[in-house]
Amino acid sequence: MSIDYYSYEPAQGHGLPHDPFNAIVAPRPIGWISSQSEAGILNLAPYSFFNAFNYKPPLIGFSSQGYKDSVANIERTGEFVWNLATRELAEEMNASSAMVGPEVDEFALAGLEPAPSTLVKVPRVARAQVAFECRLSQIVRLKTAAGDDLDQWLVLGEVVAAHIDKRLLKDGIYQTAAARPIVRGGGPADYFEITEAALFRMRRPD
Repeated sequence: MSIDYYSYEPAQGHGLPHDPFNAIVAPRPIGWISSQSEAGILNLAPYSFFNAFNYKPPLIGFSSQGYKDSVANIERTGEFVWNLATRELAEEMNASSAMVGPEVDEFALAGLEPAPSTLVKVPRVARAQVAFECRLSQIVRLKTAAGDDLDQWLVLGEVVAAHIDKRLLKDGIYQTAAARPIVRGGGPADYFEITEAALFRMRRPD
């Protein structure tokens, strides 16, 4: 069967009602990042450009469009926490994405209680079933292929402490779908929930 492709060059525009890039590179895990200013003001924000980048030591990272409060806080304090976004917390996660000033505590804005971390000063979301305490590894300002600076900032951190709801462990194995994590799709509002029904297994060749 031949494929009739819709092709475009991003620099010339996509010519569609909505940019398909985010919908194609999807679903994407959500970087629900808590940070804290030097003055102690809490910040909580979700980032859809997020992933894991290394096993040992475990490194995770998110990319921020614009030098936002999360990036500024992390660069100054060297710490942040990733919180697992789940279906149960979807509305609160969305509320924490509001564009507000640095003086606003998004924990309070979203009606969430902070819980103390063990190795970093930044608190985690108390109701989050998984959280990673992180220390800043590096901040990278992204560039175009031509070498031009973008107002896009990649923040990488080393996981120094992990907290997992014991109910998500079966015979010591973490059950991804049990927490009902949500992931970002495309368009202005699409999300997906990971469920057991979506599971299939495939082992790598020897």
